[in-house]
Amino acid sequence: MLFLIWASDIGAYAAGKTFGKHKLAPSISPGKTWEGWAGGFLLTLAVGWGLKFMMPDVPLAHLLVAAGVVAVFGPLGDLAESMLKRSVGVKDSGTFMPGHGGLLDRFDAFLLVLPVLALLQLLFS
Repeated sequence: MLFLIWASDIGAYAAGKTFGKHKLAPSISPGKTWEGWAGGFLLTLAVGWGLKFMMPDVPLAHLLVAAGVVAVFGPLGDLAESMLKRSVGVKDSGTFMPGHGGLLDRFDAFLLVLPVLALLQLLFS
């Protein structure tokens, strides 16, 4: 899951910086773009596919579903955390990790990804 979340963040950042023109949610997080989201989605799926080589016993469909969940719900968790910060008038959630927006910013994708993956695990096990 960590690899998938990191892939989503890295792909979104790289694609957003390179191709980003259309704002995703300008009032919540002005730097995020639809192009960035698409780049994050594609890299996350690619990493999900690549994980098959590290975990050959896990069905590829499971890895790709997990990648899709991360690619959709990770950015939503990020936006939820940004909305929370905006509602209390802060830019960063702390100074523990300077330049990274605070500790909460490093784990914001987990806010929605973990519950959704846990629910899917319960439903399909």
